[in-house]
Amino acid sequence: MFKQYTKEFGYNLKLAYPVILGMLGHTFVAFADNIMVGQLGTAELAAVSLGNSFIFIAMSLGIGFSTAITPLVAEADGAGNTFDGKSALKHGLVLCTLLGFSLFFVMLLCKPLMHHMDQPPEVVELAIPYLELVAFSLVPLIMFQAFKQFSEGLSQTKYPMYATILANVVNITLNYLLIFGALGFPKLGIVGAAIGTLASRFIMLFFFWFLLKQKKKFSFYVTGFNFAKIERKVIKKIVQLGFPSALQMFFEVAIFTAAIWLSGVLGKNPQAANQIALNLSSMTFMVGMGLSVAAMVRVGIQKGLQNFQELRRIAQSVFFLTFLLEIVFAALFLLGRHWFPTIYLDLDDVVNMADNTEVIVLAAQLLLVAAFFQISDGIQVVVLGALRGLQDVKIPTGITFIAYWVIGFPISYYLGLHTDFKSVGIWIGLLAGLTASAALLYLRFDYLTKRLIQKV
Repeated sequence: MFKQYTKEFGYNLKLAYPVILGMLGHTFVAFADNIMVGQLGTAELAAVSLGNSFIFIAMSLGIGFSTAITPLVAEADGAGNTFDGKSALKHGLVLCTLLGFSLFFVMLLCKPLMHHMDQPPEVVELAIPYLELVAFSLVPLIMFQAFKQFSEGLSQTKYPMYATILANVVNITLNYLLIFGALGFPKLGIVGAAIGTLASRFIMLFFFWFLLKQKKKFSFYVTGFNFAKIERKVIKKIVQLGFPSALQMFFEVAIFTAAIWLSGVLGKNPQAANQIALNLSSMTFMVGMGLSVAAMVRVGIQKGLQNFQELRRIAQSVFFLTFLLEIVFAALFLLGRHWFPTIYLDLDDVVNMADNTEVIVLAAQLLLVAAFFQISDGIQVVVLGALRGLQDVKIPTGITFIAYWVIGFPISYYLGLHTDFKSVGIWIGLLAGLTASAALLYLRFDYLTKRLIQKV
């Protein structure tokens, strides 16, 4: 029985692993920032957490919107229509560029909000200059996403990975030089981390475009754009797919951002502990994101071929693979929950020893909850990818809103701020929201695919 699913594991992983490594690359930028900034103190780590909480919301809208390009390119590729594939990239790139600049300006307008969020004053003071620089990096990042989603739509997932690896090398090098003032460079603290992120994302964008331009298979797609000719129907199609997809990602990222803000109300140490647990959870989530792309691409191709029986089998093989991998991650979190947080802090820092010890204890408690939501988080994102491949986005958007904001957030708010659970209570709410999302989205996929098969 299981063989019809397990025989797909090899191809699913082949398609997904470059995406996973590429997505991990984005997360590793934050991981490197957190570890290096964590050496400066818990206030600096909390400031990066607060600044990135705004950036993550903007990123979720940009990255979520760009995912509309992948199923359109995959469907065009399945149908053998290169002109439609190029059109999807061109119009998607225009929209992503406009969205990147819009989100940058919105982030600048959000700076005064930090003073009214009940956050520690020393954290806010450090976070504002960090936010100003990282906000501008949204422009190259979302433009990069347009090219990335296009490449993945053609089942070519390795090239974005190469660009992301280069970005990480640049980011870590600049972090080392500018955070600590190494080799005669100025010591800029967390502003140095922001400069590293900004520079690495511009380099990532231009390197990726150059890489695609050099490849014969891609040259037709990524050169000779006629931006004077914009078709309303293509724009409308991308917006119809992209806007709900952006909202889906926004609803999930926003509840994790709310967890950062709620933790900030509890104090700088709970906020720093939350950042550590969130950063570790983000890394395992990227495996789900990679498999989500594999599901989206493979479902999109089968949709183009109108083979719905095969579509359902292939999608379920990705779900099953995700389930098995997430069990492994849950076990790792359970076994390593006391050790992982020690990576982020300087245990020999006598001045901050009491703060660092408290952060490690709190982070270990959060990782205990995170171990359990690995499975829900992985399943929900992969099923969402399969639904995007089917170009079903409106009802899943409603499902994600209900799961995170009608079920998850009220539990986080009440348990976090009005009971002795505090930080752990915030994460119990996250677990509830992710589990509800996974269950409801799978029911939606099951219903849709059975209906499509019956129609044939």
